[in-house]
Amino acid sequence: MERRKWRFIISIFISTLIFLGCQSETPTPAESFDVMAKVTSSEENGGGSGFELSEEERDGLIHMRIEEKLARDVYIIMGELWNHKVFLNIQLSEQAHMDAIKNKLDKYNVPDPLTTDSVGVFPDPQFQQLFDQFILQGNQSLQEALLVGKTIEELDIADLTYQLTFVDNPDIIRVYQNLKSASENHLAAFTKCLNIPVSE
Repeated sequence: MERRKWRFIISIFISTLIFLGCQSETPTPAESFDVMAKVTSSEENGGGSGFELSEEERDGLIHMRIEEKLARDVYIIMGELWNHKVFLNIQLSEQAHMDAIKNKLDKYNVPDPLTTDSVGVFPDPQFQQLFDQFILQGNQSLQEALLVGKTIEELDIADLTYQLTFVDNPDIIRVYQNLKSASENHLAAFTKCLNIPVSE
């Protein structure tokens, strides 16, 4: 019961900050997101499980772990480049998403595909190519950077929707549903920003 209460409070807090991202003058302090990430990551730590994962479920966790890093890394670069609140806020949320997937990898003894946390470095050539393309596009203008954010969230939602078509493990289903809901909030935030004239 206590975990559900914290999860609800955290979800509301993140959503509120992100929707205000295009209006507020001050980005959300990193410390606030660090606290949220710790609460999220402490939800279930390692320990293994009696629920055996299928090969598809294992591959799905690996894929989503890298994809969440893609989102975080692009938003870090775009945040530094344009100093826009939506990137500065959502990159911290993406770190929490990465941590949530990492917890599941640890719990089910699936090796982490990420051998480095360095920004812009990926073990999969396809993700590396996507990162390079997104950075090239986002460097053109703030408008293009916001379009990159929109594209990433649409990709994330599509991939999570696909994963949920075959995942049987209720533990992973719950995480994917939470991540999908967060990505829908992120998509709404980028869409809202795109509807506001931007000055460069």
